[in-house]
Amino acid sequence: MKIVVVENYEKLSSEAARIIINQLKKKPDSVLGLATGGTPVGMYENLRKAYAEGEVSFKDVKTYNLDEYCGIDPKHPQSYHYYMHQNLFDYIDIKPENVHLPSASENWENAAKAYNDLLNQTEIDLQVLGIGSNGHIGFNEPGTSFEQETFVVELAEKTRLDNQRFFNSLDEVPRYAITMGIKNIMQAKQILLLISGKNKAETAKRLLEGKVSNDFPASVLHLHPNVTVILDEDAYGLQK
Repeated sequence: MKIVVVENYEKLSSEAARIIINQLKKKPDSVLGLATGGTPVGMYENLRKAYAEGEVSFKDVKTYNLDEYCGIDPKHPQSYHYYMHQNLFDYIDIKPENVHLPSASENWENAAKAYNDLLNQTEIDLQVLGIGSNGHIGFNEPGTSFEQETFVVELAEKTRLDNQRFFNSLDEVPRYAITMGIKNIMQAKQILLLISGKNKAETAKRLLEGKVSNDFPASVLHLHPNVTVILDEDAYGLQK
């Protein structure tokens, strides 16, 4: 596990974008695994800028997102479909048919199986991850088996509370989601984990201690041969 500590969130965002840009320059038809949430927003902003300036193209890129809420319309402002289009897809030259997210508005179990089948037919070159305060990656909550593939998960109350800031109330936060399983995530050739902010300092400290346990799902990344963790100083603060 390669640990990169940068000064602030802006540096984290630019460094993460630089890793993706270098990947696309090396392999223009790369398959990217993408994440949502607050942390990657700056990374996507940098990628949009790089595309606008002609530094990189996404025309041959394929993407697979980690997860999507269940029972939420793709056009809902808090769906991850909407997030990805607002933060990246609408501003780059990616082909609509090369964009993949779980379809979780109905028939959740069937949708999870269909998405898992898709993932098993491809190989992700670079998977971007954030981390939940309870150590979840994707929506793989504590206790999830490391052998778990794409599935419908009941979100932990801590996760729903953390995500309440994106909704008008806790009641509006979905209780279920479709997520790539830990096994799917670990099959990526390279993994990029982003951790930002003082509110993630305890989480980062626990991850970097190196103990592997499914009580803290992100700890499985210690078993992957090619992981880069980028932290800003606020997230890294408890290591000092």
